[in-house]
Amino acid sequence: MEKEVIVIENATEKYAALDAFIEDHLEMAGNLIIILQEAQSIFGFLPREVTAHIAKKTGQTQAKIYGVATFYTQFRLTPIGKNLIMLCQGTACHVNGSQLIEEAVCEELEIKDGETTADGLFTLNNVACLGCCSLAPVMMIQNADGEETYGNLTKEKVVEILRGIREADTSAAS
Repeated sequence: MEKEVIVIENATEKYAALDAFIEDHLEMAGNLIIILQEAQSIFGFLPREVTAHIAKKTGQTQAKIYGVATFYTQFRLTPIGKNLIMLCQGTACHVNGSQLIEEAVCEELEIKDGETTADGLFTLNNVACLGCCSLAPVMMIQNADGEETYGNLTKEKVVEILRGIREADTSAAS
């Protein structure tokens, strides 16, 4: 099995930005989480090369960095799709059918929670709560343009939203 090589565009600039951030926060107690947050913000996720770089720059072990990155659900070790779907599974959403919404997303995109579509367009993440209980069931879709919240979802509405995003992406690529 071949190891997947991940190409990071503008790596030199990204590492320079990360190094500047590390330098500014090196002496701060408990700095590892904010350094990992910044690294993820810069690179989009935390590839092994980046965590190794952080270890070298901070003097932390790679094991400690990996332990922190895998303990907190906010950190991603693999790239996400162009559109990150955060599907609320909080109490209000659960009671109002979030399981049916998840089924619709999974069927339409042929992925499960935590997975990314083969075309790299969507990643699905179930989240504990989006804080939009009055809109239950609700999902938020985050991409380079920002984030959009969709509420009072039905299976049909979800399929329509996802197909619209896919169609807009296909049109933009043409």
